[in-house]
Amino acid sequence: HVQLVESGGGSVQPGGSLRLSCAASGLDFSNYCMGWFRQVPGKEREGVATIDPDGKTDYPHTLSGRFTISRENAKNTVYLEVNSLTPEDTAMYFCAAVGPIRRVCVYTMTPFANERGQGTQVTVS
Repeated sequence: HVQLVESGGGSVQPGGSLRLSCAASGLDFSNYCMGWFRQVPGKEREGVATIDPDGKTDYPHTLSGRFTISRENAKNTVYLEVNSLTPEDTAMYFCAAVGPIRRVCVYTMTPFANERGQGTQVTVS
């Protein structure tokens, strides 16, 4: 079965940075569209990034430049580097395995992914 395990969250001051990691197993990782979404209690899930099997990335315009997604297929791991953090970035961040797709791998798909991890908390204060 698919397993996604996030790590790297924590508490940081405004302006700080974190690097989130997601170790994946049970899927053909190198051929998967992978991504991240975040959620604040009581609010809807918000897609933040995707990366397709060829390394093409997608972000909301509001986050582009501060968030960077990358993948390391040899380690079945996807990363999310988050910079210049503000209190509005405080949320639980989830890794998502969107599917074995290339043509359409966009951040808006991540909240609806069938496979996701347990999340890692990011708190900015």
